[in-house]
Amino acid sequence: MTSVALIAVAAALLGALVGVIAGMLGVGGGTVYLPVFRLVFGLSAIGCTATSLFTISPTSISGAIAHMRNGTCMPKLGVTLGVGGALTSWMGVRLADISPSWVIMTAAALAIAYSAITMLRKALAMPKGASSASNKGAGSARLSEPEVPAMPSFTSKQYAMAFGIGAAAGLASGFIGLGGGFLMVPMMVSFLRMPMKLTSGTSLIAIMILALPATVVQCLLGNVDFLIGIAVSCGAIPGALMGAKLMKRIPERTLRFAFAGLLLVGAVMLMAKEFGLFG
Repeated sequence: MTSVALIAVAAALLGALVGVIAGMLGVGGGTVYLPVFRLVFGLSAIGCTATSLFTISPTSISGAIAHMRNGTCMPKLGVTLGVGGALTSWMGVRLADISPSWVIMTAAALAIAYSAITMLRKALAMPKGASSASNKGAGSARLSEPEVPAMPSFTSKQYAMAFGIGAAAGLASGFIGLGGGFLMVPMMVSFLRMPMKLTSGTSLIAIMILALPATVVQCLLGNVDFLIGIAVSCGAIPGALMGAKLMKRIPERTLRFAFAGLLLVGAVMLMAKEFGLFG
């Protein structure tokens, strides 16, 4: 088997693994892809963020569709967030393109660590033995009969605030190659007072919009590794379907602890790599 084929197979297996986790936990793949692209595949910092963005769009589209079918999102608000992010995500890409590698990877590591800490908090708040079907979030391939909260009504001022939230998330997304949900979800809860059960699906609608301009710019700049990006995407689709089938068999609390630990290790290793502590 040629080296190119080996890379494609390894990337597809990575996508399948992350897809399984996404199907069970409802998490985005970028927090895993970035460290692996950098530490295992040896992509440049800008190559990591570009290829991660390339894989985000198909994942967010499938997740958003699932949430819309189940009524666990606010499409109009998601579009408002997404349009705001679309206007700035390409700026994040341009900023990353002229930034030192260590700045990009440090920002990414901090975002990944923040996501890990958020996941740990959720795990600690869950009862022992809680199943994966009991608490689904962004990116899940199938939502298990969620309890749909009442849809809040927003004023024009709140929609303007949502537009600003999307703009901030878009800039961050383009810069570090993550979807931006790590910013949008807490800001929607804090500033818009949204129910948590509506934030994940709404953020996915926004992500599938805001990621497109950034992805196009990254492609035009030649930063995307298409072999790895396409292989990862191909692996993630069946992986997510498998994860949806396995979600009732593995305690979600245990899985969240394990995944959060994996993210923290990845964040630390990214920092160590950038500052020459190994490799």
